[in-house]
Amino acid sequence: MFIVKAEIKDKKGKSFNRQLRIKNKFPGILYGSNNSSISIMMDHNLIFNLQKKEEFYKENLCLLIKEQKYIVKVQAIQRHSFKMKILHIDFIYAKI
Repeated sequence: MFIVKAEIKDKKGKSFNRQLRIKNKFPGILYGSNNSSISIMMDHNLIFNLQKKEEFYKENLCLLIKEQKYIVKVQAIQRHSFKMKILHIDFIYAKI
């Protein structure tokens, strides 16, 4: 199981997301059926290297936010059209 570290994203908006990407981070969201959604931000290079592995999409991941663990699966990834960049990622709570 991969362990992915993330931080809570306090600000919203297109300009803040652009600033994140300049700092080599990108936004994401964690959502599920019974729980409220959590806006997060992650390190681009870490996720970019992990997503090259097939297990990243098929297995459960451990998302670590503020010392709290969430068991999640990747729901969707948005990539830049011609650059090798991830723009956004969606996680969903995994059914255990």
